[in-house]
Amino acid sequence: MSGKVKENMPDYKKDKKRVDGRKMDELRPLSIKVGVIPNADGSAYLEWGQNKVYAAVYGPREALPKHTQNPLKANIKVTYRMTTFSVPERKQPRPNRRDMEISKVLGEALDKAVFTEQFPNTEISVFVEVIDSNAGSRVACLTAASCALADAGIPMKDMVAATGVGKAFGELVVDLDKAEEDAPDAVDIPFGILPNTKEIVLLQMDGLLKKSEWAEIAKLGYAACEKIYEIQKKALTDKYQLSEVSQNQIVDKSTPKKVEKDSVKTKKESKEKAKKVKK
Repeated sequence: MSGKVKENMPDYKKDKKRVDGRKMDELRPLSIKVGVIPNADGSAYLEWGQNKVYAAVYGPREALPKHTQNPLKANIKVTYRMTTFSVPERKQPRPNRRDMEISKVLGEALDKAVFTEQFPNTEISVFVEVIDSNAGSRVACLTAASCALADAGIPMKDMVAATGVGKAFGELVVDLDKAEEDAPDAVDIPFGILPNTKEIVLLQMDGLLKKSEWAEIAKLGYAACEKIYEIQKKALTDKYQLSEVSQNQIVDKSTPKKVEKDSVKTKKESKEKAKKVKK
């Protein structure tokens, strides 16, 4: 039985492409839209392969209860949740240890990006909800949450760009999918950085690597995060370009009415002048 499984296993070194047809350093399709939740101070919706994530930011606001307040900085509280229908087998709605662990590491990563010292005794609440999942949900949530913070206008050193890197079927790869995460030799590394300074703010590892392999994976991770960073910036600029276009359209619609009124007025005046001349 094990022999048959080995025969059916993909060989990335031989095939030079992955199960889903991607290159080793290629990301799954990624799109981000900001400002999608009207009642939030900032929000974002992200689709990354099969992953679909909503992020919402509220605050800064007074931290309650009062004993949680920090007189030197704001607390960033992240709540990570997965819907019951986000995975093939129904997930229990109550938070489990994994949810709490991811909430903690996402909060620590975002804390490195925000100027929290500007908002003492306050709390910035970040809610991330996974409605469809297929590997890499924590880096997807971190990327979306970073865009939502920027959309809320909260002062930041930089946005956090994150991706999964690792090893699967004998090759070093970027943005592992579920099949690659379940590979016999799988190594999964959530990797997040502040692109402008190259500071690593998220780094975890499930599996074993050689030191030389880590050096190569880090290069792949930095390059992939730069691509993600460009998509994040485009999502924010697109929002404000759209608002400018809509404002221009409103102005354009109101201008013809003024012109029409002016032309009617001038016609009346010219008719009156003509009558006077005849008299």
